[in-house]
Amino acid sequence: MSYSHLTPKGRYVISHLKSAKFSLREIARRLGRHHSTISREIRRNGPKYPGGVYWYYFIDPVVEKRRHRPRSHRRQNHLPLVQYVEKKLRSDWPPEVIAQRLRIEFPHDHRMRVSHETIYHWVFLDAEQGGTLYRHLRRRHKRRRQQKRYGAGRRFIPGRVGIAERPDIVAERSRFGDWEADLVIGRRGSGAIATHVERKSRYLMASLLPDKKAETFNAASRNLGTGPVFPFQNKGLRIIFLFEAGRVGDGTGRG
Repeated sequence: MSYSHLTPKGRYVISHLKSAKFSLREIARRLGRHHSTISREIRRNGPKYPGGVYWYYFIDPVVEKRRHRPRSHRRQNHLPLVQYVEKKLRSDWPPEVIAQRLRIEFPHDHRMRVSHETIYHWVFLDAEQGGTLYRHLRRRHKRRRQQKRYGAGRRFIPGRVGIAERPDIVAERSRFGDWEADLVIGRRGSGAIATHVERKSRYLMASLLPDKKAETFNAASRNLGTGPVFPFQNKGLRIIFLFEAGRVGDGTGRG
Protein backbone atom coordinates (compact mmCIF):
# COMPACT_ATOMS: atom_id res chain seq x y z
CA MET A 1 0.00 0.00 0.00
CA SER A 2 1.39 3.41 -0.97
CA TYR A 3 2.03 5.99 1.71
CA SER A 4 2.09 9.76 1.47
CA HIS A 5 3.12 12.23 4.14
CA LEU A 6 0.66 14.61 5.68
CA THR A 7 0.68 17.99 4.00
CA PRO A 8 0.75 21.34 5.83
CA LYS A 9 -2.94 21.65 4.95
CA GLY A 10 -3.63 18.28 6.59
CA ARG A 11 -1.82 19.31 9.78
CA TYR A 12 -3.82 22.55 9.76
CA VAL A 13 -7.09 20.59 9.67
CA ILE A 14 -5.93 18.22 12.40
CA SER A 15 -4.97 21.17 14.58
CA HIS A 16 -8.40 22.81 14.40
CA LEU A 17 -10.47 19.63 14.58
CA LYS A 18 -8.43 18.39 17.53
CA SER A 19 -9.02 21.71 19.32
CA ALA A 20 -12.74 21.29 18.61
CA LYS A 21 -12.66 17.91 20.43
CA PHE A 22 -13.26 15.76 17.34
CA SER A 23 -12.23 12.12 17.74
CA LEU A 24 -9.21 10.77 15.88
CA ARG A 25 -11.43 8.53 13.79
CA GLU A 26 -13.62 11.45 12.74
CA ILE A 27 -10.57 13.56 11.86
CA ALA A 28 -9.20 10.63 9.84
CA ARG A 29 -12.53 10.20 8.03
CA ARG A 30 -12.63 13.86 7.02
CA LEU A 31 -9.05 13.75 5.77
CA GLY A 32 -9.46 10.41 4.03
CA ARG A 33 -6.75 8.87 6.20
CA HIS A 34 -6.45 5.92 8.54
CA HIS A 35 -6.98 6.84 12.19
CA SER A 36 -3.57 5.37 13.09
CA THR A 37 -1.96 7.98 10.80
CA ILE A 38 -3.59 10.79 12.77
CA SER A 39 -2.62 9.17 16.06
CA ARG A 40 0.98 8.76 14.94
CA GLU A 41 1.15 12.37 13.74
CA ILE A 42 -0.08 13.76 17.06
CA ARG A 43 2.15 11.43 19.07
CA ARG A 44 5.24 12.36 17.06
CA ASN A 45 4.79 16.08 16.55
CA GLY A 46 2.35 17.07 19.28
CA PRO A 47 3.29 18.42 22.74
CA LYS A 48 4.97 15.97 25.11
CA TYR A 49 3.47 17.39 28.29
CA PRO A 50 -0.05 16.58 29.59
CA GLY A 51 -2.79 18.89 28.40
CA GLY A 52 -0.70 20.33 25.58
CA VAL A 53 -2.37 21.53 22.37
CA TYR A 54 -1.45 20.28 18.91
CA TRP A 55 -1.20 23.69 17.27
CA TYR A 56 -0.39 23.99 13.58
CA TYR A 57 1.48 27.31 13.67
CA PHE A 58 4.09 25.92 16.06
CA ILE A 59 4.30 22.39 14.68
CA ASP A 60 4.49 22.89 10.91
CA PRO A 61 7.79 24.87 10.84
CA VAL A 62 9.43 22.18 12.99
CA VAL A 63 8.15 19.38 10.75
CA GLU A 64 9.27 21.10 7.54
CA LYS A 65 12.72 21.75 9.00
CA ARG A 66 13.03 18.10 9.98
CA ARG A 67 11.99 16.97 6.49
CA HIS A 68 14.94 18.81 4.92
CA ARG A 69 17.50 17.58 7.43
CA PRO A 70 20.08 15.16 5.91
CA ARG A 71 19.53 11.54 6.95
CA SER A 72 22.87 10.12 5.85
CA HIS A 73 23.95 9.66 9.48
CA ARG A 74 21.29 6.96 9.83
CA ARG A 75 22.97 4.95 7.11
CA GLN A 76 26.34 5.33 8.77
CA ASN A 77 24.95 3.62 11.86
CA HIS A 78 24.63 0.39 9.85
CA LEU A 79 28.16 -1.05 10.11
CA PRO A 80 27.91 -3.65 7.27
CA LEU A 81 26.93 -0.90 4.84
CA VAL A 82 29.77 1.37 5.92
CA GLN A 83 32.31 -1.45 5.69
CA TYR A 84 31.07 -2.45 2.23
CA VAL A 85 31.26 1.12 0.91
CA GLU A 86 34.72 1.73 2.36
CA LYS A 87 36.07 -1.55 0.95
CA LYS A 88 34.82 -0.74 -2.55
CA LEU A 89 36.10 2.83 -2.36
CA ARG A 90 39.58 1.61 -1.44
CA SER A 91 39.35 -0.70 -4.46
CA ASP A 92 38.83 2.47 -6.56
CA TRP A 93 35.17 1.83 -7.31
CA PRO A 94 33.24 5.02 -8.22
CA PRO A 95 30.41 5.93 -5.80
CA GLU A 96 27.88 5.61 -8.65
CA VAL A 97 28.91 1.97 -9.22
CA ILE A 98 28.87 1.18 -5.50
CA ALA A 99 25.32 2.50 -5.12
CA GLN A 100 24.09 0.39 -8.02
CA ARG A 101 25.99 -2.71 -6.94
CA LEU A 102 24.37 -2.62 -3.51
CA ARG A 103 20.97 -3.10 -5.10
CA ILE A 104 22.23 -6.11 -7.03
CA GLU A 105 24.07 -7.86 -4.20
CA PHE A 106 21.48 -7.10 -1.50
CA PRO A 107 18.13 -7.00 -3.34
CA HIS A 108 16.03 -7.69 -0.22
CA ASP A 109 18.01 -5.78 2.42
CA HIS A 110 16.86 -2.18 2.35
CA ARG A 111 19.36 -1.25 5.02
CA MET A 112 22.06 -1.88 2.41
CA ARG A 113 21.06 1.14 0.36
CA VAL A 114 22.85 4.42 -0.09
CA SER A 115 22.91 6.97 -2.89
CA HIS A 116 26.11 7.96 -4.65
CA GLU A 117 25.61 11.53 -3.40
CA THR A 118 25.66 10.27 0.19
CA ILE A 119 28.84 8.29 -0.50
CA TYR A 120 30.50 11.46 -1.80
CA HIS A 121 29.30 13.23 1.35
CA TRP A 122 30.93 10.54 3.50
CA VAL A 123 34.19 10.78 1.56
CA PHE A 124 34.42 14.54 1.98
CA LEU A 125 33.61 14.30 5.69
CA ASP A 126 36.36 11.70 5.98
CA ALA A 127 38.78 14.08 4.26
CA GLU A 128 37.90 16.88 6.69
CA GLN A 129 38.85 14.52 9.53
CA GLY A 130 42.19 13.63 7.95
CA GLY A 131 41.04 10.50 6.11
CA THR A 132 42.35 9.36 2.74
CA LEU A 133 39.26 7.96 1.02
CA TYR A 134 39.20 10.96 -1.31
CA ARG A 135 42.40 9.66 -2.93
CA HIS A 136 40.38 6.83 -4.44
CA LEU A 137 38.00 9.22 -6.24
CA ARG A 138 38.65 9.88 -9.90
CA ARG A 139 39.44 13.56 -9.35
CA ARG A 140 40.86 13.19 -5.83
CA HIS A 141 39.30 16.38 -4.50
CA LYS A 142 39.25 16.83 -0.73
CA ARG A 143 36.06 18.82 -0.84
CA ARG A 144 33.07 19.20 -3.10
CA ARG A 145 33.51 21.76 -5.80
CA GLN A 146 31.10 24.63 -5.37
CA GLN A 147 28.09 24.22 -7.62
CA LYS A 148 27.11 27.10 -9.88
CA ARG A 149 23.97 28.94 -8.99
CA TYR A 150 20.91 28.09 -11.04
CA GLY A 151 20.88 30.30 -14.10
CA ALA A 152 24.67 30.70 -14.25
CA GLY A 153 25.25 27.88 -16.74
CA ARG A 154 25.70 28.17 -20.46
CA ARG A 155 22.04 27.31 -20.98
CA PHE A 156 21.30 30.87 -19.88
CA ILE A 157 23.64 32.82 -22.18
CA PRO A 158 21.97 36.22 -22.62
CA GLY A 159 20.39 36.62 -26.03
CA ARG A 160 21.25 33.10 -27.17
CA VAL A 161 19.33 31.58 -30.06
CA GLY A 162 18.50 27.93 -29.44
CA ILE A 163 19.42 25.19 -31.87
CA ALA A 164 15.73 24.45 -32.38
CA GLU A 165 15.36 27.87 -34.01
CA ARG A 166 17.85 27.28 -36.79
CA PRO A 167 16.41 27.00 -40.34
CA ASP A 168 15.21 23.53 -41.31
CA ILE A 169 17.51 23.53 -44.34
CA VAL A 170 20.54 23.51 -42.03
CA ALA A 171 19.55 20.13 -40.59
CA GLU A 172 19.19 18.71 -44.11
CA ARG A 173 22.86 19.35 -44.96
CA SER A 174 21.74 20.14 -48.50
CA ARG A 175 23.74 23.34 -49.03
CA PHE A 176 27.26 24.63 -48.50
CA GLY A 177 28.00 27.37 -46.03
CA ASP A 178 26.53 26.15 -42.72
CA TRP A 179 29.28 25.83 -40.12
CA GLU A 180 29.51 24.19 -36.69
CA ALA A 181 31.97 25.72 -34.23
CA ASP A 182 33.27 23.91 -31.17
CA LEU A 183 36.01 24.14 -28.55
CA VAL A 184 38.23 21.16 -27.72
CA ILE A 185 39.78 21.50 -24.26
CA GLY A 186 43.28 20.15 -23.65
CA ARG A 187 44.93 19.22 -20.38
CA ARG A 188 45.20 21.97 -17.79
CA GLY A 189 47.52 24.68 -19.00
CA SER A 190 47.89 23.18 -22.48
CA GLY A 191 45.40 25.45 -24.20
CA ALA A 192 42.54 24.47 -26.48
CA ILE A 193 41.59 24.05 -30.15
CA ALA A 194 38.82 25.96 -31.92
CA THR A 195 37.22 23.83 -34.63
CA HIS A 196 34.96 24.92 -37.48
CA VAL A 197 33.28 22.27 -39.63
CA GLU A 198 31.23 22.89 -42.79
CA ARG A 199 28.16 20.68 -42.36
CA LYS A 200 27.72 19.49 -45.93
CA SER A 201 31.32 18.90 -47.06
CA ARG A 202 32.69 18.11 -43.55
CA TYR A 203 35.51 20.54 -44.33
CA LEU A 204 37.39 21.14 -41.07
CA MET A 205 39.43 24.12 -39.97
CA ALA A 206 41.15 24.21 -36.59
CA SER A 207 43.03 26.87 -34.69
CA LEU A 208 45.27 26.37 -31.62
CA LEU A 209 44.29 28.67 -28.75
CA PRO A 210 46.40 29.63 -25.70
CA ASP A 211 43.37 29.37 -23.39
CA LYS A 212 39.65 28.57 -23.40
CA LYS A 213 38.32 32.08 -22.82
CA ALA A 214 35.35 33.19 -24.91
CA GLU A 215 37.24 36.27 -26.11
CA THR A 216 40.09 34.11 -27.42
CA PHE A 217 37.71 31.72 -29.16
CA ASN A 218 35.73 34.54 -30.79
CA ALA A 219 38.92 36.24 -31.98
CA ALA A 220 40.07 33.00 -33.60
CA SER A 221 36.70 32.64 -35.31
CA ARG A 222 36.89 36.17 -36.65
CA ASN A 223 40.44 35.61 -37.92
CA LEU A 224 39.33 32.48 -39.74
CA GLY A 225 36.39 34.37 -41.19
CA THR A 226 38.51 37.24 -42.56
CA GLY A 227 41.41 35.08 -43.76
CA PRO A 228 41.74 32.94 -46.88
CA VAL A 229 40.91 29.70 -45.08
CA PHE A 230 37.12 29.91 -45.50
CA PRO A 231 36.86 28.52 -49.04
CA PHE A 232 33.31 29.70 -49.69
CA GLN A 233 33.32 33.20 -48.23
CA ASN A 234 33.79 35.03 -51.53
CA LYS A 235 30.87 33.18 -53.11
CA GLY A 236 28.30 34.33 -50.58
CA LEU A 237 27.92 30.83 -49.16
CA ARG A 238 29.09 31.40 -45.59
CA ILE A 239 25.66 31.59 -44.01
CA ILE A 240 25.34 30.34 -40.41
CA PHE A 241 27.63 29.53 -37.48
CA LEU A 242 26.23 26.96 -35.05
CA PHE A 243 28.17 27.02 -31.78
CA GLU A 244 28.51 24.19 -29.26
CA ALA A 245 26.20 25.78 -26.69
CA GLY A 246 23.42 26.03 -29.26
CA ARG A 247 23.95 29.69 -30.12
CA VAL A 248 23.63 30.71 -33.76
CA GLY A 249 25.81 33.51 -35.13
CA ASP A 250 25.45 35.60 -38.25
CA GLY A 251 28.44 34.24 -40.12
CA THR A 252 30.85 36.95 -38.94
CA GLY A 253 32.39 34.97 -36.12
CA ARG A 254 30.29 36.64 -33.44
CA GLY A 255 28.90 33.95 -31.13
